Amino acid sequence: MSRRDKNDRGRPAPDSPHTGVILDSISDGVFTVDTDWRITSFNAAAERITGIAREEALGRPCWEVLRASVCESDCPLAHTRETGEPVTGKALYIVNSDGERVPISISTALLRDGDGHITGGVETFRDLSVVDTLRSELEGRHRFCEMVSKNDRMQRIFEILPEVAASESTVLIQGESGTGKEMVARAIHDLSDRAEGPMVEVNCGALPDNLLESELFGHRAGAFTDAREDRRGRFAQAEGGTIFLDEVGEMSPRLQVSLLRVLEQGTYQPLGAEERMEADVRVLAATNRDLTQMVDEGSFRRDLYYRIKVVSISLPPLRERREDIPLLVDHFIERFRRLKDKDIGGVSPEVLRVLMNHQFPGNVRELENIIEHAFVLCPRDQIKPQHLPPELDGGGGEPEDSGMTLEEAERHHIEKTLRRHGGNREAAADELGIHRTTLWRKMKKHGIEFDSAGPTSQVGR
Repeated sequence: MSRRDKNDRGRPAPDSPHTGVILDSISDGVFTVDTDWRITSFNAAAERITGIAREEALGRPCWEVLRASVCESDCPLAHTRETGEPVTGKALYIVNSDGERVPISISTALLRDGDGHITGGVETFRDLSVVDTLRSELEGRHRFCEMVSKNDRMQRIFEILPEVAASESTVLIQGESGTGKEMVARAIHDLSDRAEGPMVEVNCGALPDNLLESELFGHRAGAFTDAREDRRGRFAQAEGGTIFLDEVGEMSPRLQVSLLRVLEQGTYQPLGAEERMEADVRVLAATNRDLTQMVDEGSFRRDLYYRIKVVSISLPPLRERREDIPLLVDHFIERFRRLKDKDIGGVSPEVLRVLMNHQFPGNVRELENIIEHAFVLCPRDQIKPQHLPPELDGGGGEPEDSGMTLEEAERHHIEKTLRRHGGNREAAADELGIHRTTLWRKMKKHGIEFDSAGPTSQVGR
């Protein structure tokens, strides 16, 4: 008896009548193709998942039947045929007979004859619709308005936001740049009785003192040079709604007095005006600075501090809620998939490992920028390390700032970003997901200077 006879003993031949019974008893979809990619077998589970009858599928090219998201560009079965390597558990989408996208995971292998010649291929696929539904339900439990988190601190914030929104109290939202302070402010406004009114945002760190005063309170014609006509300020524009004062810690002492008067008296005075205006506006404020320390230093008024923090919300940085990184990655991928109409299925395990090890000085906004960057470079299917921004470890090894303290990692990250943009602070701040004044303050904090040779740290000099 030959070796082949021994190996085949007790095993049904490919065309055995038992083969169809065996395949139809499997809950996963299974089909085989010949060397011309035409379907030669199609089990009952494949019929159920695709909605296509076996008789209709047999003899047709597999891409006409499966209509998968990777058929034309990155076919797993073609990859197996070219390399000889099987594919296992690859996640993608097919389109069923009703035109609906069905999430599946597939595995592939080659079919060979007794002499080892390739005669075709076999693909098994598992319907992930239930898993996808469960994932959506799970994300729903972790979603609040446009925010997603399963972190305990964030969940507590989600719980109190409806009560905070229902009040008229002034709210101070604290947290590092990129933690989502403006999203919290938007949620408070949208859940409040003022939701039908406007929400007006003002970045207090983006304008010089004299322009910020006019921006907030407006001015009368002739109030200063070039003031040729009356102009409504942001408080007037927010009438009946909410004004969100971002980076409130950047306000000068003089403007702090004006804001305090608005909060205490409910009125403000446009530049050049004699009368005071009523302010039917709810004030939300945010800062990434330590206002308590600023109060102790005398750079922020104590009375204003207690006026704006009637309710205080403190957002944790992303490095303290790393369990949210996979959830946020999925959230951003789904958003950019819709916005850019690009079928990206997720990130590779190597990419997720890099992200889980990253310090994220730019917090959630930085992660969002990273995913958007990857969407630009990734042609299809799955985000790989080479699609990540260059400051991340695209090779999948340990991040080059691992082992550093948080201060050192932040300084190192800022220096790399500045160097990449040739010292252009606006471009660097945009990539970091922070305002340019925040970048300037961080550069000052770390003693980073920039000259023609590049950024250098002056710490310890």
